Amino acid sequence: MPSRIPTPRRVPLWLVPALWTLGLGLWGLSRQDSLWRDEAATWQVALRSAAGIRAMLAHVDAVHGLYYLLMHGLFDWFGPTTTTLRLPSVLAMAVAAGCVAVIGERLAGRWAGLGGGMALCLLPAVQFYFQEGRPYALVAAGAGVSTLLLVTLLGGRDRWGRWAAYAGTVLVCALLNWFSLLILPAHAATLAWSGAGRRMWARWAAASGAAVAGALPLVLFTSGQSKQVSWIPPLTWHMMIGPAVLLAVGGLGALVDRPGGRRLSIASVGLPLLAVPQLGLAAVSLEKPLFLDRYILFSLLGLALLIGSLLGAAVRAVAPRFPAASRWLVPVLLACAVAALLPQSLAKRSPSSRVDDVLAMTADVRRMKEPGTAVVFLPGARRDARLVSPEAFTGLRDIALARSPRASGTLNGVEASPARIRDAMLAQRRILLVTDAPGAARPENGRRERVKAAVLRDYFTVIGDERVRGRRVTLYARK
Repeated sequence: MPSRIPTPRRVPLWLVPALWTLGLGLWGLSRQDSLWRDEAATWQVALRSAAGIRAMLAHVDAVHGLYYLLMHGLFDWFGPTTTTLRLPSVLAMAVAAGCVAVIGERLAGRWAGLGGGMALCLLPAVQFYFQEGRPYALVAAGAGVSTLLLVTLLGGRDRWGRWAAYAGTVLVCALLNWFSLLILPAHAATLAWSGAGRRMWARWAAASGAAVAGALPLVLFTSGQSKQVSWIPPLTWHMMIGPAVLLAVGGLGALVDRPGGRRLSIASVGLPLLAVPQLGLAAVSLEKPLFLDRYILFSLLGLALLIGSLLGAAVRAVAPRFPAASRWLVPVLLACAVAALLPQSLAKRSPSSRVDDVLAMTADVRRMKEPGTAVVFLPGARRDARLVSPEAFTGLRDIALARSPRASGTLNGVEASPARIRDAMLAQRRILLVTDAPGAARPENGRRERVKAAVLRDYFTVIGDERVRGRRVTLYARK
């Protein structure tokens, strides 16, 4: 009897986009050892003790509490480096790309899955945030996992364990950033579009309700910290141009999928995942300005699915006449996309891609400081430079600070009253000012900031001034 020759096992499709995303994420990960203000917040909070982080969350940034505790553990284990800071986001987006590939393959074939998974990390917003020491890529990974679980359940594999995993994943995402709860109405639209029965609706409602109930205390508590996002501008028509373009591309992908009838498809999964968070956050922002693309980064998984649908349809159109060439269509189109986006990809990995660089100006601080010099931060939030690079500020007296960030349980400390700041400044012969470069500055209307600026303008003169990557260091001497 002839022996059976074992056939080689095919490489899982999801592995290719996951490794592709990981490779692109590792490319230029350090951004030339730069660190911008949002990442500086993660850095300095992660260096605190767990008790210190919990004390801070009672006053500020509770919405990111779980993420800060996670980064605290990673900094303890692997040390505070830019790799430790950003690698979790890269790994998370690789998971998201793998989920897109699996969903696309199940619903529209291998080329749609491969194309969608590979396209995800080429999207400009994804390239920005999957190298960022913030929680948005982790939320995207959770969105990918929860959507894959929903597709699995709608596909007939209805098990309570999967529903529990679905509820747990949605809850963890909400604890990382509760705007991710916008995925629930997107999934509800998928259930309606695919013709889910009453039993499926009941189980989804139970799982979703459990996730919302678990996140509700955080949502209610952080509503009292809404002053943190008071800087977000009101929604304008101009701000909706980008989302409109995304929705147009996604709509084209949905049409190509031929979403006729009540069935599970790329269109019924991808279009709600793209459109509902975008439109939902826009609707919320009509009442309170909150529209930032990073809050709904996870919606781009829907766009990637729909792009995969377009690529899969292109292969099906070409295959009957050119079967050999059709196999190369997706790789060639992806190569063209990589080439076209290369200038932008390089720009995203440069320090100038962010508003500022907290670390770049520390060399100027070291050079310009002298014994007896005081330091003033304007606004006080620019104290983040000292918090992430304390050695550069050794010997400089922070004369406006009344209570340190750790002692006060705040991000940047508590400053003295305007009158005391004025008196302290007038007692100095030299003051080193750390502030924003003009192009990166926001208008500051607080009394403390106005007093700082007025004292320097009226009683001091500039003897040294350096600007680098969104930050400015100016040395003043008494007139």
